[in-house]
Amino acid sequence: MPSPTDIPSSRAGSGTRPSAPGAAGLDLVVLDCPHPAELARFYAGVLGWVVETEDDDSWAEARPSPGATGIGFQSAPGYRAPTWPDETVPQQSHLDVSVDDLEAAEANALRLGARKTGQPSPETPAGRRDSFRVYFDPVGHPFCLVRRRRSGADDQALTIS
Repeated sequence: MPSPTDIPSSRAGSGTRPSAPGAAGLDLVVLDCPHPAELARFYAGVLGWVVETEDDDSWAEARPSPGATGIGFQSAPGYRAPTWPDETVPQQSHLDVSVDDLEAAEANALRLGARKTGQPSPETPAGRRDSFRVYFDPVGHPFCLVRRRRSGADDQALTIS
């Protein structure tokens, strides 16, 4: 097994494909949901992306540009939304979406159908509410709007945690 120092890395969200023989590239993060096209339109609106694929009502994809890493949405009969922060139905993963202006991004996400979670609560340590906020998408997946760090890099970060 190679050590972590033997594996080439690139900046997240750069859209570059791995060049090492046999290396894989991330194409899509896929979310289960009851209506893929509707959720694809929601995330395309939040991220400023386009809905690239809509296949009946079982599959849809949103990407920033053709062929770029994106988000897939697949129909899941019997889908149950996570009950986060309660663990009855665990969240399993969530998306962090980087933004320059939290207020404008929040207004846009709410207009598109997001719901506030109230997290982090206003009582958290100073500045935390100004750095990120947690929402539910229209079918209940938690996601965060995160103030973009000023690094000089022009990226559209999409992180999975």
